[in-house]
Amino acid sequence: MSGSASSSGYLVEASHVKKYFPIKTGLLNRVVGQVKAVDDVSFGIRAGETFGLVGESGCGKSTLARVLLNLKSATDGEIKYAGKNILTAGSRELRSLREEMQIIFQDPFGSLNPRFLVKDLIGEPLRIHRRMSERELDNRVVELMELVGLDAERRNRYPHEFSGGQRQRIGIARAIALNPKFIVADEAVSALDVSVQSQVLNLMMKLQKELGLTYLFIAHGLNVVRHISNRVGVMYLGKMVEVGNTEALFAKPLHPYTSVLLSAIPKPTTAHREERIILQGDVPSPANPPSGCRFHPRCPFVQDRCKVEEPQLLSMADERQVACHFPLQ
Repeated sequence: MSGSASSSGYLVEASHVKKYFPIKTGLLNRVVGQVKAVDDVSFGIRAGETFGLVGESGCGKSTLARVLLNLKSATDGEIKYAGKNILTAGSRELRSLREEMQIIFQDPFGSLNPRFLVKDLIGEPLRIHRRMSERELDNRVVELMELVGLDAERRNRYPHEFSGGQRQRIGIARAIALNPKFIVADEAVSALDVSVQSQVLNLMMKLQKELGLTYLFIAHGLNVVRHISNRVGVMYLGKMVEVGNTEALFAKPLHPYTSVLLSAIPKPTTAHREERIILQGDVPSPANPPSGCRFHPRCPFVQDRCKVEEPQLLSMADERQVACHFPLQ
């Protein structure tokens, strides 16, 4: 597969993707319901851009990411990479796909085998997908460590001998080892201190420019994605509720839930502080989502129509999309 955009202009394109998990009970594991983790989600990611995906815990962000990478099978829908449907790809195509699509995990320590030397952790994808001599492999590991700002002389050490930020750099070096085109960063900086977060984000943007990478950047809040993302998608309870250019979305959110997330961002001075919007109640269960708009039980602007009719993700001006019967003005 070639890592170039399809005729639609998207490198990665999801159409009506669903991922349901069965709820089982009893000794016979009888299915009594479904958890609708991802429920009819459609969006695209352009080659060379960073698409930020935000939402509360349990909204389906990470599940969607793993379905996009075919690490979890989709219940329904279509996922295209460079114009080809990866859900129907054969084993040979999937092997090639694994080289072009990689992931950076949230936990920089838990994602690295503590019994492996750093050179083996970074070199593992190369051993699986490339035929290289030990000398070539070691040279490539040195190159990758220097590329992510690590001292290559420390490649014979174990992960616990590195700081959290350094361990995440090891994870990034491992992710770019095969020269991929598309990388999912699943809460890649959430476990790091704020100052280290900035360093890792700057590194990711530097690598994107040098290597021509495309990112899906997943985070809980909008404050982090603003620094790195070209466009942002907001998820709530398995649904995409708003998509738009980052600056436009920050300047004027159209969905009430996006407005809530923006109000939660800490402001540097009292002059720029606005009243924070506090949501009432807890996030509903994806096993039993509300009727109509899934956000309506917590929405401060709810109307009767919201309770009975589910809004569709509709296109607005300036390439904005919003799933709301009464978008904010």
